[in-house]
Amino acid sequence: MLLTVNHLDVDFSTGPGWAAVVREVAFEIGEGESLGLVGESGSGKSVTALSIMRLLTPQARVRGEVTFDGQELLTLDEERMRAVRGAGISMIFQEPMTALNPVMRVGDQVAEAVLAHESAVFSLRSSARKKEARAKAVEMLREVQIPEPERRARDYPHQLSGGQRQRVMIAMAIVNRPRLLIADEPTTALDVTVQQQILELLAGLRKKFGLAMLFISHDLGVVSQVADRVAVMYQGAVVEMGPVREIFAAPAHPYTKGLLAAIPTLRSDRAKPLETVGKLDGSSRESPPIREIAAGRWVRL
Repeated sequence: MLLTVNHLDVDFSTGPGWAAVVREVAFEIGEGESLGLVGESGSGKSVTALSIMRLLTPQARVRGEVTFDGQELLTLDEERMRAVRGAGISMIFQEPMTALNPVMRVGDQVAEAVLAHESAVFSLRSSARKKEARAKAVEMLREVQIPEPERRARDYPHQLSGGQRQRVMIAMAIVNRPRLLIADEPTTALDVTVQQQILELLAGLRKKFGLAMLFISHDLGVVSQVADRVAVMYQGAVVEMGPVREIFAAPAHPYTKGLLAAIPTLRSDRAKPLETVGKLDGSSRESPPIREIAAGRWVRL
């Protein structure tokens, strides 16, 4: 497996004690595979992703095992971890307007991603190397289908549309040809048409570059388009996991059933309010261990 997460626990300091945010999370992602991580806001999806990247604040305490390409990331020294970020695992954040530097041209930001992950041979950043990085940035903007990339590379983030800013984020994430891409709600702030364009772009880039992907979303409909398997999170724990088609056809956990029932369809009665996902009895701390109920199907019941 390319990425293996085992017994991942994340606590945050509350001053006098610790608050459990993620509990006993475990999943695997193979080469070229896409795993969807779904759940409502606050279920622990983004914290799980940031734990893998080791980007949580010092107030967080992370325990467990995160293995990428044979390396244990949680115990890796910071210098080697920096080499993994961007070049091995890269991340697309859900709000590009806050993730991008507002006073730096977007082409320079993509080029900076190239220079930040150069090998020691090019660590001095010569002018020739910077020029090469800028050319690579323009080419990557073309790869993510930004029109007139040479001109747009000189623009600032506020001069681009929301969809174009997200494409810049994707360009920064894949410019160093990572093997695993973590996409944290990459289409949340976009309208439906642009959302579909971004999903199709990601699908094309995955196929072209052989990318594995961890796709984080609260929208099961979106996940069904991009993921091979899905893991459902509730109150910090994975409560169900399996192939997308099987989960959609026959959900086993009450929370998964609730999520699916809350999705409006063409057959939904518009005279009735949409279904809501009610709070389940118990919590992730008290819930039973996850077990395999069929080949590749796991559920916490």
